[in-house]
Formats: sequence, C-alpha cells, structure tokens
Amino acid sequence: MKSYVERAIALGIDIYGFSEHAPMDFDKYYRLNFSEMPNYVYDVTQLQEQYQDDIKILLGYEVDYLKGHMDERVLNSQVDYLIGSIHFLEEWGFDNPEFNDEYKNRNIDTIWQEYFNNIEAMAKTNYFDIVGHLDLIKIFNFRPKKDIRIIAKPALKAIKKANMVLELNTAGLRKPCKEIYPSSNLLEMAYELNIPITFSSDAHAIGQVGFKYDEAIKLAKNIGYTKAVTFEQREQQLINF
Repeated sequence: MKSYVERAIALGIDIYGFSEHAPMDFDKYYRLNFSEMPNYVYDVTQLQEQYQDDIKILLGYEVDYLKGHMDERVLNSQVDYLIGSIHFLEEWGFDNPEFNDEYKNRNIDTIWQEYFNNIEAMAKTNYFDIVGHLDLIKIFNFRPKKDIRIIAKPALKAIKKANMVLELNTAGLRKPCKEIYPSSNLLEMAYELNIPITFSSDAHAIGQVGFKYDEAIKLAKNIGYTKAVTFEQREQQLINF
C-alpha cells in the first residue's frame, strides 16, 4: 500500500483513495476477509499520518451490490466513501474472463437491461456514495442492439435521486472495450441530470495508479464538467480540476 501512495505522490496526485473490495460471504477469493478489515483500516490510518504533508489519503471500500450477501459490518463502517458496483448478475461473474462464454448463451439486450436494473436497485438502497464503473457490462465489448441511453436512463435518474457520484474510471481503457467507464453518451446524460463525478484509475497494480488520468480529464471537460467530488467521512466536497 505504501508503494501505491508513493507512486501517487510521484505523479502529483494530491488526493488518493484506497477502495479495497469489501468482504462478503460470496466470491471470497477476490476480496478482503472480514478478519482483515481492522488491519486494512489500521494500514490506511498509518499511511494517512505518515504522508499527511504530501498527500491526502482516503479510506473506502468497493462493495458488491448482491442481494443477500451485503453485510452491515461493511455498510456501517466508518469510512470516507463507499463505492457500490455490480460484478454479478445473480451468480454469474460477467466481468471475469473465465466466464465470458456465457454471453453467447444469453440475449445481449436482456443482459444489459438486467445489469442496469441492478444499478437502479443499488442506487435506491441509499447505501453508497459512488457508482463504480457505471457501464462495466461493456467490458468484453458485447454491445446491445437497443439504444444504451434508453436502457440506462432509469438507473441514472435513480443515481441522481440518491445524490450519488459517478466515477470516471479509466480501467476500461485496459480492457477489450477500450473505453472509459462510463461512455461519453452516458456521461452526457449524467451531466444533463447534474450528476457529479469523481476520478478513478481502479488500480490493481502500482503501474496502474493514475492510469490515463489526462484522458479522463479531457473527457469530463469535453462534456462540460469543471468540478469533481472528493469525500471526507462520506461528505461530498467539490473541487476544481
């Protein structure tokens, strides 16, 4: 974790958030264990103190919205923010390359609709502060025949009503879709609805810290955004970029 912070400092990043995948009783391999939560909090707190003169470090979790598997120990934790995201349609891990053959067995429009129905339901819980990678369902570049904007509109309206923030997540540029999450047409809709944004490199390796940050800034400015959101103890704070 220290190496991630030092990489962020070297890149001139002034606010950096840790967003480890929160524990839950499903798909345990890809996330923290519940027993590791105290150590995670301790490590971030230590880094906040050690680097307080160089960078502001935030504590968060990325939480899978999956009915029957979310845990109050995570949802009620003392953090700066919670990212809500969808990685499963029921028990299908649609963004895992191991399981992407399943796309051939389903109607692509139905998949997209089911995904955005889940995004809408996630927003309506009011559990989360940030929507993670809004259109992750495009990861393997399986695109719907139906207009994506029509599919996503109810979810975006729910995000607005829940006062949530969209992340501009550059990880999509490292994936087969070769596109930032969300796409420019969905980001335009978000801008029209006055939904605020934040920035994420979704770094799973030190070399991915700040990945393509300049492209995310460019996209946001082209749409019309001039401010982004950061957090402190789950309170939104607007900053210029």
